[in-house]
Amino acid sequence: MMPFSVQQIDDLKARAGRVRRNIISMLAEAGSGHTAGSLGAADILVALYFNVLKHDAQNPGWPERDRFVLSNGHICPALYAVMAEAGYLSPDELSTLRKLGSRLQGHPHREKLPGLETTSGPLGCGLSQAAGMALAGKMDQKNWRVVCLMSDGEQEEGNTWEAVMFAGKNKLDNLTALIDHNNIQIDGFVEEVMPLEPLKLKYEAFNWNVLETDGHDFKQIISAFETVAQVREKPTVIIAKTIPGKGVSFMENDPRWHGRVPSKEEDERAMEELAGKI
Repeated sequence: MMPFSVQQIDDLKARAGRVRRNIISMLAEAGSGHTAGSLGAADILVALYFNVLKHDAQNPGWPERDRFVLSNGHICPALYAVMAEAGYLSPDELSTLRKLGSRLQGHPHREKLPGLETTSGPLGCGLSQAAGMALAGKMDQKNWRVVCLMSDGEQEEGNTWEAVMFAGKNKLDNLTALIDHNNIQIDGFVEEVMPLEPLKLKYEAFNWNVLETDGHDFKQIISAFETVAQVREKPTVIIAKTIPGKGVSFMENDPRWHGRVPSKEEDERAMEELAGKI
């Protein structure tokens, strides 16, 4: 693992802080959307766009870019905020989330915003899309990689496991899946709705390399991807433990915030808390 300077980590934390504040502002303005998962995935997305992925905001269609697939499309406020931070769009445009005619749809629409690889909405589809891209990259002998972010609730979808079998069978070592393991979904806690454990052993049974990490620790996230680069003839899944609603005390680990947005008063309270964090 390459050493990280304090300045590099502080820079990523500062970006994640701005992203979380933008998420709260966007959702409060829109009046609808998904808060907990968006806040929880912010660190993962910042690590991807500012350290892991090869991409170019000035040339979104660059043929040699890595492909990023957001399967759990309802957390797109986090993706849009990170893409604005990276220069794909103006931060001013974030206030148009979910508004009529906006490029920032409530679920990502690839034909609306350059830099999006897929249109997502129906849960459980992203890994199949990503596996198809990875196979195409292998067939064309390309060096770019595919990264797919999924929710833990999506592990309850049969489509996900079809893709798991497909990727393992085809030894897609250019594919990395990330599971945002925050333990909540719209109906409550994941392990109460449909238990997933032992999740690590399930993926290993289908010829996947499995890593586990803290989804809020930039060093761990980036180190995991450095390990992935050394893996051959197996796809990798990184199970990232995260806190839904991360950074806002009254939202953390509360399933009610899965699909709820802050009121004006809650918006102000959340922004005060986030302002006190790097």
